[in-house]
Amino acid sequence: MVANENKENADKITSDIVDFLTRQGKFCSLTATAVDCIIALGGDGTLLRAAADHAHLGAPFLGINLGNLGFLAEVDKSHVEQSLTQLINGEYEIEERMMLSGRPDGTSEGHSALNDIVVAGQKSMQLIYFSLYVNKILLSSYVADGMIISTPTGSTAYNLSAGGPIIEPRTQAILLTPICAHSLKSRSIVLSAFDEVTLEIEAGKAGSRQECVAIFDGHHRLELKTDERLNICKATKTTAIVRLSKSNFLERLKQKL
Repeated sequence: MVANENKENADKITSDIVDFLTRQGKFCSLTATAVDCIIALGGDGTLLRAAADHAHLGAPFLGINLGNLGFLAEVDKSHVEQSLTQLINGEYEIEERMMLSGRPDGTSEGHSALNDIVVAGQKSMQLIYFSLYVNKILLSSYVADGMIISTPTGSTAYNLSAGGPIIEPRTQAILLTPICAHSLKSRSIVLSAFDEVTLEIEAGKAGSRQECVAIFDGHHRLELKTDERLNICKATKTTAIVRLSKSNFLERLKQKL
């Protein structure tokens, strides 16, 4: 179990879940390294952090939402025992969600993201100058607050707030959405999941040196400077999400919006 302790009653609900699973003859731990399922208790952000930290365990994730309706953490706190009973009885489906992998050019250091990779300036409200290449061919150059490179899963997150399109989460695609670009022609672009995207940090205004940051699912960070490149492609690994509800994505979307 992974719990967001900042959520109201998180400790009590965590304890209740452990007690319930124990009564059902199941073993539940906050530190186990060999598991059948990872329960993320909090919200979509909690599940994203759990996926970043525990994807190497190879177990599917079940999100229990302690806040507003989430797209990833679909189980409501008032239906926890019912949902866990479904899980124990095998009454669920597994959705495999594609992830993105990003690393600076010329290095092996990088991170993965289930939702998105956001490139922005180190300082708040700072315009950045950058160019985008797809399969090594220049797509366009931008002056903007940043760029969101997202998966279909992440299309309902920051991408949606920035005016990007919603994509069904099982789709295999990479979505590019500029953040407040200084251009009337700037629009989101949907690419194949098999394309490779390269974002190059250019010199700033009057040739000034830029300092930017790439943020992976709001969690991991990589610093980027002028003339440095970030290479982004579909990750070899996926994130498995437990689905208990019979409602489909469009029904959840309607309820959310």
